[in-house]
Amino acid sequence: MFRRRLLKRTGVFLAGSLMFPYISQIYPPLDVDLMLVVFGVIFFVALALAVILDRRAHKHQELEVLKHSYAGCILLPWIFAAFLFVNGRLDSPKNVVYHTAIVDGRYNMPGIVRGTRRLIVRSWRSGQNYERLAVDADDYERFQPGDQVNVGVEPGALGIPWYFGIYRR
Repeated sequence: MFRRRLLKRTGVFLAGSLMFPYISQIYPPLDVDLMLVVFGVIFFVALALAVILDRRAHKHQELEVLKHSYAGCILLPWIFAAFLFVNGRLDSPKNVVYHTAIVDGRYNMPGIVRGTRRLIVRSWRSGQNYERLAVDADDYERFQPGDQVNVGVEPGALGIPWYFGIYRR
């Protein structure tokens, strides 16, 4: 009985884990790389908890603390995805601020389903040297290092600034 419930909860967790990176490409926050790293840590900690829970249940050992910890992790991907979706969806298009930047580099990591493409531009934010902007294949091919661009940024309905678009200057 416990194992069946654990598998169902893990299925919910894995579905949310697929949803979060997808939503992060629709309304990409400026700090999407940091968010994906933090999410990756949470993902592997939760899966490790699931494996430990399964092994401890098989040995008939105490599970309560681990069960509550794992239950707290199950909905985190869904909550993160909902935050990003609401942040971008409810943001007004009137709030777009355009920042002038110069493309310093490009990064392409092909993937099985969908690769990751980033344009690296000099940052306009204090405390940041560079911004890594998630772009589609067209924008990736269109801009080369040294190009001057305008980067559209929206403040986000929940206060998470997200990348609206990049345009030739």
